[in-house]
Amino acid sequence: MTDQHDSSKPIHRDDLEAKLRALQGDINQKVSNKKDAAVSVGVGAGVVALVIAFLLGRRGRRRGRRVEVRGF
Repeated sequence: MTDQHDSSKPIHRDDLEAKLRALQGDINQKVSNKKDAAVSVGVGAGVVALVIAFLLGRRGRRRGRRVEVRGF
């Protein structure tokens, strides 16, 4: 990353553009890899949350079956 540029040659627009495109490509690839991992973790967490909510809902239903009906 610390490439020494010959100070006798001027830096041209093409040189800068090529370097920035190379950096952008590296960054996009890293972000894409992290994004895939984050999506996988999010989906897994969502499935676990749904299973827990389902199991807690079933447990709560067993206790709430007793309903008292009163006549007026």
